[in-house]
Parts: sequence; C-alpha cells; structure tokens
Amino acid sequence: MINSFSDAPEFGPLTTPVPGHQAAVRPALLRPCEPDDRAALKALLASGSVREVHDHIDEQLGELARCLRPGEDLSGDELDDAVQDLTDGVEPGHYGTWVWYPWSGRLVHLLPREQFRRVRTDRNRDKITAAQQQSLLERRIAVVGLSVGNSAALTCAMEGIAGSFRLADFDTLSLSNLNRLRAGVHDLGLPKTVLCARQMYEIDPYLDIELWHDGLTDHTIESFFDDPERPLDLLVEECDAPWVKTAAREHARRHRVPVLMDTNDRGLLDVERFDLEPDRPLFHGRAGDLSAREVRGLPPSDTLAHLLRICDESRLSAAMTDALSRIGSTLSSWPQLASGVMLGGALVTDTARRILLGDPVASGRYYVDLEALIAPRGTPDAADCAAAPRRATAGAAR
Repeated sequence: MINSFSDAPEFGPLTTPVPGHQAAVRPALLRPCEPDDRAALKALLASGSVREVHDHIDEQLGELARCLRPGEDLSGDELDDAVQDLTDGVEPGHYGTWVWYPWSGRLVHLLPREQFRRVRTDRNRDKITAAQQQSLLERRIAVVGLSVGNSAALTCAMEGIAGSFRLADFDTLSLSNLNRLRAGVHDLGLPKTVLCARQMYEIDPYLDIELWHDGLTDHTIESFFDDPERPLDLLVEECDAPWVKTAAREHARRHRVPVLMDTNDRGLLDVERFDLEPDRPLFHGRAGDLSAREVRGLPPSDTLAHLLRICDESRLSAAMTDALSRIGSTLSSWPQLASGVMLGGALVTDTARRILLGDPVASGRYYVDLEALIAPRGTPDAADCAAAPRRATAGAAR
C-alpha cells in the first residue's frame, strides 16, 4: 500500500534529522526497535521530505512464513500464528527496517536483512541452494565501466550473486546512453556510479557498495585492488580505455582475481581465470606482451589496431566490421544495442555464479551469437524448429 506520511506510525520524539539531496547514493536504514532510529524516523516524517510511504510488511511476513514452511498450506489463523511466531510479539509497525531513499523521497518498510534476503531469493531455489546463496552473498565483485557493466551489476544484484560490490566509472549519464542503459531521462547528468548504486540499492538496500567516481587511474588502481581486509573475488571489466583494460588485468592477475568481459558483439564473453592460472597471458595472449604503460604510449592508430587484436577482428559481426570503418565520418562511435547489453549481463552473471561456487569454468572466449543460433527462415535448422511444435502436439494427441 502507499500511504501519505501522515498515515505512518508515530515513533517518539524528534532528535535526529535524516539528510537527503540530489547526490545521495545510499539509503538510510532505520530500525524502529532502536531508540535513536525511532527518533530519526520521527524527524524524517516531520521534515516533509517523504513523498511516499510503502508499507507491505504484513505481506512480506506472510511470504516469509510460507517460505519457511513450504509443505504447509498456511492461511487464516494458522498463517497469523506463524507470523506471530516470527515477530515474537513485536507489532508490525516496529518490526524490521524502514528504508529511506532520499533521491526518490520514498520510505519503504522491509523485513530485517536475513529474512528479506531469504524471501527475495526464494525463487532461486534450488537452481541455487540455500547454502550456495549464503556463500554467494559473502562475495565481493568489482565492475569497471558502467554502461555495459550496469547490466551485469544489476543482474548480479538481482540474482544475489554477491553481497558486496565495488563500482568504478568516471562518466556521467548522457542521452546517447539511453539506447542501452536502463535509466530514465530524469537521470541524465548523474554519475554512472551513482545511478548504478541507486538501482542496486532499490533491489537490495542491505548491499555493501563502494563507489569510485573517478574510475581507475594511476592514483586509484592500486587501492582498488589491494585491500587485504576487503579482497575482490571477481572482476567484471567493461571499460573502453585500452590502458585501463590492460592495467586492470595486470592487477587482477597479481591478486589472482578472475576476470569476465562481455563485448556486446555476437554475444562474446571473455573468461580469464587468473585465480587458477596466475601466469596466464593477458587477453589470452592476443595483445602480445605490451604492458599497461606501453599501451598508454601507443599513438591513436596503433591503439585501434591493439583493440582489434584483443577483440579478434576476424570474428566481429558484419555490422560491427562495417561500422568500424565509418567511425569519425558517418558514425560518432561504435554501435551497441540494448539486447546485446542485456544478454551480456546474463552471460556475466551466470558465469560469475559458477566461478564463485567453484564449478569448472575454463578460461577462453565464448560466443552466444543469437543470429547464428536463431537461424533465418528457409534454413534446415529453422524448418526443424518450426516443425517441432507440430510434432509435439501430434504426439500428445495420440
């Protein structure tokens, strides 16, 4: 339900204001069982900043009870009793966490962290077991480059593939990004780090997200990777700058962090298992022995040739090959489609999950080329696919 703030519960005296402004990134988590948080919540409600109050805690508690007791058809008094057992007599308005999203003016009532995640990921089971989910939520993933990387970060957050994230991008959202990046026109001008973090927090406000608003530079890259108390488990690299691509891999290899990259052309996913192969050549050896320092010194013409070697120009799609020859004349940059970006997010997430769970995933270059997999009409494969439903229907009729 959506209530006006005047319908929200009263929690006690006003003592602590809760700030909110355009650059806000993190939600405030207010637990009404704590006196200071009750006061902060009261102050927030009195401030006039709250545009909407969303309180579905009763439905969430009912879902939680059914998740924990799936073999029982809980309803009516039995469901009420199960909910009472879960809350231990605490009235619903004081249970769990009130989450304040200052950028939207929304105040949302949610279950406590562990219960929230138990319900939110319930439909993952048993493609992801409860033990696996818990293991994944203890992992930390870094995403560098948040255009294509935005899709990967959001899909990982949605699937619960990590509980901690480190996001890096120096850029802000522009209108031309909206052909492939999930955002609205009201987000134009926002740092891509802020946009991505906000979207992830709206999926799970309990996430731990670090933001690197300047991207990776000479001054920041070492600390991005070298934090012994918060080590990275996996890197998703989706940036454009050749120096950053190379330097990120040099550091990932040194720290034995696996790297995934989706190129948004022909469904290409790159997997480099530096965790298992600490001496593995960068980019599968396609870039030669050039260091990040040497890549930075390349002239523009050699930089493009270097990128084409990394991507394997011979295996680019016809459309991309044609586009490369027209960049700077009839095209402002290389083409990217939303469908390819969303596919890339799925490929990265699925592969990241299997790597982090210890499944066998080999280094290499993998293509999920939809144009090749979904054949044009008139080809034998397409005819077989079209006939399959008719055969299945005929078999069922017999």
